Amino acid sequence: MILLMGIAGSGKGTQGKMLADKYSLHLISMGDVLRMYVTGDQRQRMLAGDLLDDTEIIAIVDKVLSSIPDNETVLLDGFPRTIPQAEWLIKQVEAERFRLDVAFHLQASREAVKERLIGRARIDDTDSAIEARFNEYERSTMPLLEWLTRHSIKVINVNAERSVEEVNKDLAHYLEDSQKL
Repeated sequence: MILLMGIAGSGKGTQGKMLADKYSLHLISMGDVLRMYVTGDQRQRMLAGDLLDDTEIIAIVDKVLSSIPDNETVLLDGFPRTIPQAEWLIKQVEAERFRLDVAFHLQASREAVKERLIGRARIDDTDSAIEARFNEYERSTMPLLEWLTRHSIKVINVNAERSVEEVNKDLAHYLEDSQKL
């Protein structure tokens, strides 16, 4: 399993698709999964920029991961986002349900990604929702990166403010050199 992490607009979706295509990985994009699985109150909370609670997210991820054959390498875009989600994932790894190879952290400033987000014109990319996602990322995901490192998960920081091709070259280089694929 490979984790793709980063602030909204850092390029997780683009890089995930490129890596999945290049290496025949099973891509799970949490944004896509959530847009497909949630309804009602959950959808309204997400449109406001809020994240679903850990129990809701873990149940969805568990269901999706259960449908993937054991021998396939999974590329997870946007999960885990909190320490409780990571604790669940580590328990799955310890139970030998999955192998967790690396977490890529796509680093980009708020300013750099805000333009990207506004440009993609999705219904949930309003100024207030974008700000809420930025704040949630800083509150929950940034501490998670330190937590993963303390729990012996290799976290690779990648400058995501460069071109799509440059970022992808760095990610591919790591995967090929480390023989993770």
